[in-house]
Amino acid sequence: MKKIIIPILLISGLWLISSCQSKDFLDETQTTDLDEATVFSDSTYTTAFLTDIYTSIGFASDFDRFNDGGFWATPSGGLQTACDEAEPRQLAKITTDVQFATGTVNPVIIDVSSWNKPYENIRKVNLFLKHIPEAPLTEGRKTRYIAEARFLRAWYYSVLLKHYGGIPLVGDTIFSPTDEIKPVRASFADCVDYIVSECDKAAMDLANNPSGRDRGRAGAGACKALKARVLLFAASPLFNGSDFASEKPEIKNLLGYPEYDKERWKLARDAAKAVISMGGYSLYVDNGEEPGRGFYRIFIPSDWVADGAYRGTILEHKRSPGRWRENLFQPPSRGGGGGGWPYQELADVFPMKNGKAITDPNSGYDPNNPYANRDPRFNNTFVADQTPLRNAATESVPVNIFLGNYNGQPQGQDAVHTGTPTGYYFRKQQHRQCAANYFIDVNQARPLMRYAEVLLNYAEAQNEYEGPVSDIYDALKLIRERAGIDPGPDGMFGITPGLSQKAMRELIQTERRVELAMEGFRFWDVRRWMIADQTENKIMHGMEVRRNGSNVSYTKFEVRKRIFRKAMYFWPIPYKEVAKSPTLVQNPYYDNN
Repeated sequence: MKKIIIPILLISGLWLISSCQSKDFLDETQTTDLDEATVFSDSTYTTAFLTDIYTSIGFASDFDRFNDGGFWATPSGGLQTACDEAEPRQLAKITTDVQFATGTVNPVIIDVSSWNKPYENIRKVNLFLKHIPEAPLTEGRKTRYIAEARFLRAWYYSVLLKHYGGIPLVGDTIFSPTDEIKPVRASFADCVDYIVSECDKAAMDLANNPSGRDRGRAGAGACKALKARVLLFAASPLFNGSDFASEKPEIKNLLGYPEYDKERWKLARDAAKAVISMGGYSLYVDNGEEPGRGFYRIFIPSDWVADGAYRGTILEHKRSPGRWRENLFQPPSRGGGGGGWPYQELADVFPMKNGKAITDPNSGYDPNNPYANRDPRFNNTFVADQTPLRNAATESVPVNIFLGNYNGQPQGQDAVHTGTPTGYYFRKQQHRQCAANYFIDVNQARPLMRYAEVLLNYAEAQNEYEGPVSDIYDALKLIRERAGIDPGPDGMFGITPGLSQKAMRELIQTERRVELAMEGFRFWDVRRWMIADQTENKIMHGMEVRRNGSNVSYTKFEVRKRIFRKAMYFWPIPYKEVAKSPTLVQNPYYDNN
């Protein structure tokens, strides 16, 4: 931990922002090496130092988070391939997502960025807070920057909390290279309280939702949404009085609350309600041109700013324009590949356009035409056989994933077992006018917190606290309306009225899986719900499409047997950190690795 919290004092790689008002706050960067005195005696450098802390804010849910570590790193995937959403890429080096797929996670080879990056950025925040009083900035700007820094510190602690449970809290301390550090993990409760307190304090001095070139900076809405997210985790089964590691009572307080308390659900509900009550956010509904177009546009809202496409974005991770997502996820014929391939199990949870599950006999699902009349989010999440996709300068060219021969074309490089091991590619968050093999670059920013998540957080907490009351239905109907699902004659968007608490719980969990697919939520959701031993311990499937002229068949096939061990509910603290810090307690069931 000493290595992480005490980097050299030279401030390297400082991001300098442009003064051009038409640009985003992370645009037009350059790097330099400056000492602390120089940085905090100049307003531009001071602002750039804070901006630099934003650059890693989305690392934990980046789609290419895991890679082979080479100079030109080859991506394997991210949290989407570390859970039951997608099949990871196979590389010569065993990557962390493959470790989670095969049950071989251990402290020696685990990805260390989940420990290093947060503490590196927490230290940057503490340096910033130490020196901001002396910076040549107006008092109003200092106040705002301090609040942003506190939010960022809370954000990075929340990332640590999800991975490890209770972690060392360093407060405002900035350790020097000569300090002797004996890191001790704080209790889970103390970490939650600290994050919530920081969010509350930061929200007081921030605008609700920064816009324009400040979009991506923290606002009061982001502070409140992060608070709601953390409290939802705290109320969830894994942390709220579970029996996990019950044979080690001496560390139970590091992994959650020893005793269950239903009132934690109320805290989570009220925190989500506070975001809803702000009134500044709503779901961007656009079903006119095509059903579910609003869902497509929320991931590339910069093209439709005037239409209000940002109204559902609470916090955005800024990235330079390019073809990053397209390079990761598009088929080989488009020049992409490597960010993971969706499993059939994920495809099957997407309902029909009438909102009914494909297992419902009244849904209209046809196994001989499985992609017809599905929830519009399906076509905005997956590339299936014959999905139209831009190919270089040509729009809407069908992707040939089939085996056999169709329209005079034999199977090709995009085919199942050749280009994709599952029969699918990901389409979500990709601009329809962009292809990996085309020259057009598009905005690569992505949402880290969305209003839809807040509605789902509220629905879940409210259901656990009061049961399936009417406002839960209202929240789910809003999400399904924006998705482009038909309201039906009863206006219920396919939701069955009068559900039990258990049935509503299952519906909310399914809706999260569909709405938030591959956004970095599923990996954590199955853990906090304590169902990972079921969802991550099974055979995963793909879809094999065979075409011979007009004849077509669809056959599910086995892709991988995923293996889950109890230890994997939490990440192991990297071995090097535990080895050099005897006071740093390792998470359960990793001691023998």
